[in-house]
Amino acid sequence: MRKSRKRLKVGKTIHIYGVEILTLHEKKCIPCEGGIPPLTVEEIKPYMEQIHQEWKLVLDHHIERTFTFDDFQTALDFVNDAGKICEEEGHHADFELSWGRVKVMIWTHKIDGLNESDFILAAKIDNI
Repeated sequence: MRKSRKRLKVGKTIHIYGVEILTLHEKKCIPCEGGIPPLTVEEIKPYMEQIHQEWKLVLDHHIERTFTFDDFQTALDFVNDAGKICEEEGHHADFELSWGRVKVMIWTHKIDGLNESDFILAAKIDNI
């Protein structure tokens, strides 16, 4: 006989009592050694719903978001903070820094596309 678990639906997430569900920013990036296919557009959609709406999917290849700041120093500090997260996660974003603006681009270079770790990193950067 199967034991049923009580479920609670909150928004697009179903919580199952007794099972810990981690949000993307709580997960750890997993190093990609290559040899796996990138996520398909259909597989990407649920991840896009879990990160800030300003992240854009570009050519089904990478995600990018532009952050704006009041001055250059604040933008530079953001890049340094995001860079620390990248180092901690072992997964690295590309940054374009200009006065009061930082563009962040994320994808997994070894598979030339996206996997879950890219969205984990985006969620962590969203929390800066």
